[in-house]
Amino acid sequence: MTAVAVVWRVSIQKILNVPIKNIERELICPICKELFTHPLILPCQHSVCHKCVRELLMQNHEDSFDAGSECSLPGSPRSRVPSPSMERLDRLVRSGGFRGSISSPGWRRGSMTPRVTTIPCPGCQHDIDLGERGISMLFRNFTLESIVERYRQAARAAVAIMCNICKPPQQQEATKSCMDCKASYCNECFKLHHPWGTPKAQHEYVGPTTNFRPKVLMCPEHEMEKVNMYCEVCRRPVCHLCKLGGSHANHKVTSMSSAYKILKEKLAKSIHYLISKEDQVRTQITELELLISQTEENGQLAERRANEHFEHLFETLQERKSEMLRSIEQSRNGRLNQLKAQVEEYQGMLENSGLVGYAQEVLKETDQSCFVQTAKQLHVRIQKATESLRTFHPAADPCFDEFVLDTSREETLLKEMCFGGVPDPPLIDLSNSRVYNEASICWRLSDDHLPTDQHVVEYRRLGGPSQSPSQEDGEDSGVWRATDRVYGPSTVVCDLEPDSLYSFRVRTCRNSMFSPYSPEVTFHTPPAPAFGFLFSDKCGFSTERLILNKRRDTVESVAGMAFLLAGERVQTGSYIGLDYIIGDTGISQGRHYWAFKVEPYSYMVKVGVASDSKLLEWFHNPRDTSSPRYDHDSGHDSGSEDTCYELSQPFTLLTLGMGKLFIPKASSSSSVSTANATSGDPGNRMLPMPQRLGVCLDYDACRVYFYDADTMRCLYERQVDCSGTMYPAFGLMGSGKVQLEEFVAAKRLTF
Repeated sequence: MTAVAVVWRVSIQKILNVPIKNIERELICPICKELFTHPLILPCQHSVCHKCVRELLMQNHEDSFDAGSECSLPGSPRSRVPSPSMERLDRLVRSGGFRGSISSPGWRRGSMTPRVTTIPCPGCQHDIDLGERGISMLFRNFTLESIVERYRQAARAAVAIMCNICKPPQQQEATKSCMDCKASYCNECFKLHHPWGTPKAQHEYVGPTTNFRPKVLMCPEHEMEKVNMYCEVCRRPVCHLCKLGGSHANHKVTSMSSAYKILKEKLAKSIHYLISKEDQVRTQITELELLISQTEENGQLAERRANEHFEHLFETLQERKSEMLRSIEQSRNGRLNQLKAQVEEYQGMLENSGLVGYAQEVLKETDQSCFVQTAKQLHVRIQKATESLRTFHPAADPCFDEFVLDTSREETLLKEMCFGGVPDPPLIDLSNSRVYNEASICWRLSDDHLPTDQHVVEYRRLGGPSQSPSQEDGEDSGVWRATDRVYGPSTVVCDLEPDSLYSFRVRTCRNSMFSPYSPEVTFHTPPAPAFGFLFSDKCGFSTERLILNKRRDTVESVAGMAFLLAGERVQTGSYIGLDYIIGDTGISQGRHYWAFKVEPYSYMVKVGVASDSKLLEWFHNPRDTSSPRYDHDSGHDSGSEDTCYELSQPFTLLTLGMGKLFIPKASSSSSVSTANATSGDPGNRMLPMPQRLGVCLDYDACRVYFYDADTMRCLYERQVDCSGTMYPAFGLMGSGKVQLEEFVAAKRLTF
């Protein structure tokens, strides 16, 4: 035995000797948070207790039950559903008693079976469709049941499993359990019920257990068939009937033994790798524990500081409140004093009281000199009282409008109050950002980000193949330029130079504080201005085999009846022609670029340019599908025109199909350049199909270029005869689809 094999066996032994008590977290149902009871495997490969699946169905579809049904769930539904024995559970599952579909046999109004079978998986949160037969289509996870049973036994090591045959009080501890009889026996009872030489002696027995599972796993769809294959698409065991005519007929399956061997080796290798990295895992656990401690401390510190700020704010508000209430109180007291004095003054004008009563007493004086001496001042006071009576004015205003408090601005500030820390930098989303006629830059913020005020996008030109040294030293080269303020997660950058490499970065702003810049990303602009056109639905367009969408930016070829009828006439040595479609705008001068996407499933698609004269020849001189004639530049699907270009022609087409791009074979006399080898080896001339393909036509230089539109890498270029008006041309055969690149922030059609 080799050293590697010895190490491998030792590793496997370590894996198998893991203490059962250390895996409790893996044995907890995600719904009831208890140890699994009769777990079922959902289509997403997560396991859930059988009763929990039923309860989840009933909770999600309570309207499927009568108002007085016993399975209404006012409290915990788990306590309302009885726990059936294993035998009763198997009978119910096999008989369809737990089917969860309205079309299931035996469904009736008022039954406990829900009408709908879509439930959210508690593990991955994806919607799970249990199908027409509902729960009965799910496999029981017998392996998980056995592990749970071993865990239960380890947890209650002092509790023994008793013999099912012995009667108390002489009941003995079980030493064996028969998987065929589904019972546990002591030594004497096992010998008595499994005598030597009888069929029962051949029964399978294991150590004492209460978990009896069937010896053979049966197909839930074909109940009398054993599962003997594994579907790699659905990732579940199937029987031969499922493969022959069932739902797995077109799926890739493998033998159960092969799947067992492969999956076991993969699992063992993965576990061995994790075990070999135990020191690294422990180090990372220590780091995480330190981070947890730091997070707890820093969180408490931030909480204390925030609380101090709020306490200080409360104190400031309380002080201001006291001052303003004191001002109101002083004004109120002053006004009350003035009004009370005025009341007393007016009360003195009444008869026999105050000033009037005093004047009446003075009138009784008979001594003239004494009367004059007293009445002089009294008369002045009487005149003032008379005058105030004629022109009555309150001594104070009872209105307190000048003390109305407007706190709307302060309330707005308080509502907008947030932490003043530096925001996290955003990340530019490469999957949604693109450069075509303009640059569309999208970004995303961190998951726990706080609201931001604005974003700033900056970009700079790094250079390009066509840039001269003087331009590289110019002011625009390498200098960051900023766009206007952006308040959303994306923006459009305009006026970029063609055939240039640009770098972009973004930062956010909150409360006048800017985040660090995002990591820089680079985009290469197209080699020429973007050429805007749509597919023409008039010139040569075949409505029988080509489908054009309403916007005329997507064309699809369907290998339907028309294609089949055309192929019916094909004989040996014949060909079937391509269905061509062109752009609705021609090119007669300048340099232009356009991009498009060819679906990977497309059988054959030819893309490129063609002159108006060549298009007239293709469209107005159609070949019969059974014609064996061959023309070097006929444009048919034989691919011969792509085999070897000798002279400049009024068209150039590149062939794509079946996820590949084919570089035409060029002779030594032709003016052809390619990014790949130009030898005659087909393997060297075959490239993976780019996600997006770009075509650049330099009309004045009579040259056409083909690019990978994502990386702007030139895949192929050659000379083309531009004596007439050139049009973007596309040819499709069989199933295929071509979609034009949509302009950034510009649309040709308005709906």
